Amino acid sequence: MKEFHIFRIDGHYEKNSFLLLLKKPLLMGFPYICCMEILDILIIGGGPIGLNCALEAQKNNLSYRVIEKGTIVNSLYNYPLYMRFFSTSEKLEIDGIPFISTAPKPGRQEALEYYQGIARQRNININLYEKVEKVSKENEIFTIETSKGKYLAKNVIISTGFYDIPNLMNITGEDLPKVKHYYTEPYPYAKQKIVVVGSSNSAVDAALETYRKGAEVTMIIRHSEISKSVKYWVKPDIENRIAEGSIAAHFNAELMEIKQHSVVFKDEKGELQEIENDFVLAMTGYLPDFDFLKNSGIELQGDCLNPLYHPETMETNVPNLYLAGVVCGGKDTHLWFIENSRIHAEMIVKNILSK
Repeated sequence: MKEFHIFRIDGHYEKNSFLLLLKKPLLMGFPYICCMEILDILIIGGGPIGLNCALEAQKNNLSYRVIEKGTIVNSLYNYPLYMRFFSTSEKLEIDGIPFISTAPKPGRQEALEYYQGIARQRNININLYEKVEKVSKENEIFTIETSKGKYLAKNVIISTGFYDIPNLMNITGEDLPKVKHYYTEPYPYAKQKIVVVGSSNSAVDAALETYRKGAEVTMIIRHSEISKSVKYWVKPDIENRIAEGSIAAHFNAELMEIKQHSVVFKDEKGELQEIENDFVLAMTGYLPDFDFLKNSGIELQGDCLNPLYHPETMETNVPNLYLAGVVCGGKDTHLWFIENSRIHAEMIVKNILSK
């Protein structure tokens, strides 16, 4: 039997049956205005891990709903068009559903087809283009306020990832239209002077792809070498392009200022250099929405702002509020991936059922 709460005008909730509302007439001053179903689980975020949580809830006959501010697996949709995963397809599977790929490493489009196909075939309860704005708790029940309405739930899973908020450089000119924190495809940058900031996978992919479409590419890299986390089959390519001079690279360097037609950076000697520039691709990484986590009551710890949760249940310091997926890593965004956070769904639902 479904459980309901009576929603009062003053914002409070009273646990009761649906019949109470039917028996009492709506008189002047009567505080009860509607009846809302209490979900067993509300899942915030419709990425691969959020979908996996939904599938786990389905298997255990728990009422649930996924709220996603964009499309299904929105972060994947915003990845570069020709991005390829580091892992093979079987490591990206959720709920044991086979992920068939024609290549050793699946790409963005195959992943979109796989995850969105699951959402269709399994008829996942998901609301799209609806942003969760607030999560609060009263009398053991969560109220989830969104851009389109309100929901009540006994448990909430936050699975929002970290691809939505760029890790800003906080330098003059970063707000110019020519500065891009997201890279999609190389074609707009043909015959342009491009500065790529960073040396991780996204930066290396952007540098190589734009170079091969005719861009004049300069990389500004804080460290002394290309990141060791770069895909092993790509790393020799970028290193060779730098060694032969096809792509300019300044190591131990820092971008200081972005101007309309140039950029200023500090080289490894600490001297300021200014070069002509048309576009800046700032591949400086992304961050979880820490304000949202904090406002939901979750404690953030240390310099990396790691959210507090139990490693065996994924439950945060707020009872019945859980984290799943890459959002668990705080600023350490290289800690969790689809591959190693798929297990969170089963851990969370197991804990919910045990209570």
